Amino acid sequence: MYLKIKRSIDFLLSFIGLVVLAPAFMLLILAIKLDSKGPILFKQKRVGVNKSHFYIFKFRTMRIDTPKDTPTHLLDNPEQYITKVGKFLRKTSLDELPQIINILLGQMSIIGPRPALWNQYDLIEERDKYGANDIPPGLTGWAQINGRDELPIELKARLDGEYIEKFSLWMDIRCFFGTFISVVKSDGVVEGKRESTNQEQKSKKESV
Repeated sequence: MYLKIKRSIDFLLSFIGLVVLAPAFMLLILAIKLDSKGPILFKQKRVGVNKSHFYIFKFRTMRIDTPKDTPTHLLDNPEQYITKVGKFLRKTSLDELPQIINILLGQMSIIGPRPALWNQYDLIEERDKYGANDIPPGLTGWAQINGRDELPIELKARLDGEYIEKFSLWMDIRCFFGTFISVVKSDGVVEGKRESTNQEQKSKKESV
């Protein structure tokens, strides 16, 4: 029942968000075009509800010669690829704003497990254990306010499962306001390679 209510809330808030944030979108689009060559938006294949695939939208933060389908924290030297404007966008998470379009289209929700890359087979498999692939992925979620890039895959999937167990309006409100705190503090953001678990080394990890 809440899933239907949640979709209505997502549609309403994403529509309002697009209208209210239109001036900010225009400024960011101008900054991206003046800063570097390439498209304004970056599209990447992700895993949606019931493991269907869709293309997520982000403001482009990296040069067009960046290796494709490789999470930033798995690059040897990501700083060489990140643009000047891109560095600001990533630090403030403003690069995620175009996902409001994905939410409006029904491909994502405001709150939910972050959509895995299509080739993050280990994360997808772990989420299956908790039913976390059975609901729309989110712009932000329980795992994102509890570690983001710093979390090993097993823990990230477990936190996604915890969100499923407590699936409710109150849980979404906690995630929503917790996201603002995480963004201000830049909690869990990792640029470049980090020490990985054995399971993580077998496949690519999510770029959140």
